Amino acid sequence: MIERHSPIAHSAYIDLKRSLMDEVVSNLRGTPTKEIRNGRAYWYDIYRVGSDVRKKYIGEDTLELQTRMGKIKQLREEADERRQGRMRLVRILRAEGFLSIDATTGSLLTAMSGAGVFRLGGTIVGTHAFRLYEGELGVRYSFDQMAQTGDIDIASFEALSLALNETVETPLNKVLADFSFTAAPSLNSHHTWRWRQTRNEMLVEFLTPSFREEEGIRPLAALGVHAQSLHYLNYLLAEPIQAVALYRSGVLVQIPRPERFAIHKLIVSDRRRGGPDGLKSVKDAMQAEFLVRVLAEDRPDELKEAYEDALQSGPRWQARLERSLERLPECAEILKGI
Repeated sequence: MIERHSPIAHSAYIDLKRSLMDEVVSNLRGTPTKEIRNGRAYWYDIYRVGSDVRKKYIGEDTLELQTRMGKIKQLREEADERRQGRMRLVRILRAEGFLSIDATTGSLLTAMSGAGVFRLGGTIVGTHAFRLYEGELGVRYSFDQMAQTGDIDIASFEALSLALNETVETPLNKVLADFSFTAAPSLNSHHTWRWRQTRNEMLVEFLTPSFREEEGIRPLAALGVHAQSLHYLNYLLAEPIQAVALYRSGVLVQIPRPERFAIHKLIVSDRRRGGPDGLKSVKDAMQAEFLVRVLAEDRPDELKEAYEDALQSGPRWQARLERSLERLPECAEILKGI
């Protein structure tokens, strides 16, 4: 049985996210300008610092972003009111029992957000993303192995990272060093794509889709890091959404769409099965089945589209999905019936 948060709590989460998104626009320093790159439209904040003209990426062109930029003056005037409102909304969510994040993870995500990681295309994947669907879907999580993790995985497209023509405001190796992270050596490359925290073994890993036969190490220019490339990851990162990590007054981050996360977890569960990541395979399957159950009730059309999209991506994708669903007959029945 799916446990739900109250409608009041779900509304509080939505209002908190809206407030943080409004805050991004109210903090613009100059004139929003739209630019076309590789056939896609992106908005930049153009402003002066002395005699220099600076340009800062805002986001991809959407009707929602255009609407916000059309009322910048109003959003700036309401900044103090929104700040107080966020404190009230966070209190509601904590009282409701929403999962919060520990101080180390919260402060690190805050620092990454301040550096521009999520603004420049960085997307949280893995279990930290799964935890954030609690607010997006209004479901209640229990404190079991399905939602527990000590690692943070950040993924982005290499092509997007080049197209934006901007880099993080603070180098990520410095951000990570400030939190006692050191580069973890890689056996296959002299480039660093993962960092380990010396005091508690937390890992931060950077990932990117692989469009080649091999899964090598690739640069993410906008983030100023290298990343491990992986097959199937391009599917997960299509059209990500914004979400709120519950730390202090909220941290605005970016995560995959829940329906794509669910189907992707079925694929990687099969990929990891029988290898050194066997325990992760079990966790992947648990997360996938949970989300499939929720989405079949709340967003069946989106779930169906994501499932069909994966099936149409090739025989390897079909084979991995079929093998995972053979081990999850109830999940298979749900997907068959949507």
